[in-house]
Amino acid sequence: MRTDLSISEARRIALAAQGFDRPRPKGRVSSTQLSRTIRRLGLVQLDYVNVVLPAHYQVLYSRLGPYRRSLLDDLMYKKREFMEQWAHEASILPVEDWSLFQHRMGSGGRRAKAWAAFMKKHAAYAQEVLEAVHAAGSMTVMEAPLGDVGGTRRQDGWGWSLAKTMLEGHFMHGRLAVAERRSNAARVYAPAEHIIPREHFTRESTREESERELLRRAARGHGVGTAADLADYYRMSQRETRPRLAELVEAGELTQVRVEGWKDAGYLHSEARVPRSMNPISLLSPFDPVIWFRPRAERLFEFEYRFEIFVPEAKRRWGTYVLPFLMGERLVARVDLKADRDGKRLLVQAAYLETHAEPKAVAEALGRELEGLAIWLGLDAVRVVKRGGFSRVLAAAVPPRSRA
Repeated sequence: MRTDLSISEARRIALAAQGFDRPRPKGRVSSTQLSRTIRRLGLVQLDYVNVVLPAHYQVLYSRLGPYRRSLLDDLMYKKREFMEQWAHEASILPVEDWSLFQHRMGSGGRRAKAWAAFMKKHAAYAQEVLEAVHAAGSMTVMEAPLGDVGGTRRQDGWGWSLAKTMLEGHFMHGRLAVAERRSNAARVYAPAEHIIPREHFTRESTREESERELLRRAARGHGVGTAADLADYYRMSQRETRPRLAELVEAGELTQVRVEGWKDAGYLHSEARVPRSMNPISLLSPFDPVIWFRPRAERLFEFEYRFEIFVPEAKRRWGTYVLPFLMGERLVARVDLKADRDGKRLLVQAAYLETHAEPKAVAEALGRELEGLAIWLGLDAVRVVKRGGFSRVLAAAVPPRSRA
């Protein structure tokens, strides 16, 4: 097996591992295709920011094209093939992976430890909330008892009252699971043993087995990556991953490689493929696994990226909700998008071209992708605002039938 890779080979390996080595399916996307895609990725990060659409729906659109979003909800909350749990932040995970995260559900991580300490401080109220969920069968934040210390709640259920803190703490520690999401995206909590099938709920994995399997899946999802890349996939510490990396190398599942331009060693998964060429055309969510670890995105694609929605407007470089544009094996442009639902338009508030990219070809491909995204979102037109050095070229390339 080769131990030296060019940066182009590393890109193609990474994109193939993420499912970009094949065209989007023609015709209606089935729940089976959706399920297979999630399992290929290993997880999908949840994010309900709705500037364009919640990011987890877009991660799947990037690979599959238009699909009925209700299919994903059904897979999670009706068929229960997938669950919500903390992995790479809050994530969608195969339900059978429950045991792999049990070592984190106690005091295994910094977040869990902080929550455990807070709940211990308010132990009586924590127990009251848990008992209330068991008695009711399921419960939202708005339905939780306030008790003597519950405090006030915002009426949309998003406020971090003590009630929500307790429900989230029980969820993080594996006592509660998410049964469904309400129309405002608020979680409905239920006893975990009522949501997770018994064969998965009662299965036990040692910490070492879980770490090894999560690292194995991270390597499969990245194709090739540094120790830091692989650790970030499921938010493991490098202290956890280094002994497991050595075990997977010794077992022949990973090969240590040198990648052109990388300072640190890479680890190549045994099933990784190196396609001769890559032809994807896709806008990527800010939380797509291809780019969610920003140092990797810069090292792999020479693409400096920062999600600026929480940056003060005056300090933003690119925009509020900026999506990278993948074309072939490169990230060639970025656009600041907003779904204007009242005006039925997809607004391109700014557009920028990478220096290595060819303007006309990128504009034509990006224009078609924007048109397809707008149609999927139920919007009638694409409007390009004249901001950013690439906006005029892009505006001219947007299909006329899609222009506002």
